[in-house]
Amino acid sequence: MGSAGLARLHGLFAAYKPPGLNWKHLRDTVELQLLKGLNAGKPPAPEQRVRFLLGPVEGSEEKELTLTATSVPTLTNHPLVRGPAFTSLKVGVGHRLDVQASGVLVLGVGHGCSLLTDMYNAHLTKDYTVRGLLGKATDDFCEDGRLVEKTTYDHVTREKLDRILALIQGSHQKALVTYSNLDLQTQEAYEMAVRGLIRPMNKSPMLVTGIRCLHFAPPEFLLEVQCMHETQKQLRRLVHEIGLELKTTAVCSQVRRTRDGFFTLDDALLRTHWDLYSIQDAIQAAAPRVAAELEKNLKLGLGTQQQHVPGWQWASEEPSSASKGWTAGGAAGG
Repeated sequence: MGSAGLARLHGLFAAYKPPGLNWKHLRDTVELQLLKGLNAGKPPAPEQRVRFLLGPVEGSEEKELTLTATSVPTLTNHPLVRGPAFTSLKVGVGHRLDVQASGVLVLGVGHGCSLLTDMYNAHLTKDYTVRGLLGKATDDFCEDGRLVEKTTYDHVTREKLDRILALIQGSHQKALVTYSNLDLQTQEAYEMAVRGLIRPMNKSPMLVTGIRCLHFAPPEFLLEVQCMHETQKQLRRLVHEIGLELKTTAVCSQVRRTRDGFFTLDDALLRTHWDLYSIQDAIQAAAPRVAAELEKNLKLGLGTQQQHVPGWQWASEEPSSASKGWTAGGAAGG
């Protein structure tokens, strides 16, 4: 495969990270498989060099020796002499997932690592499905954590849950405007807000741009969350705080990322496809979309930064995600 195969590896692709697997192990596995594929190609034919070999003179009865020009292969570049041609490869990871979480994990290879920085600077939203379990609380908000409390949940209804989710989304929308540093008095900023294009272009707490209940069958419920600047622990804490708002308790049993920016589950390669040819095809297929989306979103980010309010000072108070205390200046969870 050699350098020709390496040239098709520069770019971004998505892998599906199963629960229980560390993102570092996934990255190392991908790198190992890529190196294995690059080194598995048939080596080129060895170069020939002329050497003068000492040998008997043909047709001579006497023991005379002479030098004969002979073409012999050069073995200095043979894999058994030189070792593997590729011993390391630059593989980077985008927005990480912790060990318990699963879903879309974006990786960059070679020059694609710089595109990961562009994705980070674009402040794209991500989608998650978050599964909750009513009736108990643990020390780390996970179902398998140390049990802290058990509660009843018979009074919880779908309507009450939807009302809490609406409060959370409304409060986060106000915080989104605050952290986006926009002056909504301008027509351009107002049109961006109407189209849902407002986003913070600097560091901010977790911001939820959309949240809804997909399934409700007590004690289990399933949420779809669209957010940015989050960690998976903050999403588990959000489930815990939703339980408190419902006058009960809740733990998180699953966090699954279904979209990271412009990469979805359909783009994510399963473990059986973490090989050279599958990753090359995925990178080449995604390249036009990656270039177009990054150009569009980075231009949008530049326009957002130019719409700032003079003299704005960032809020120093760490916001809380408890819905009953939400204000425009403190609505982001985690």
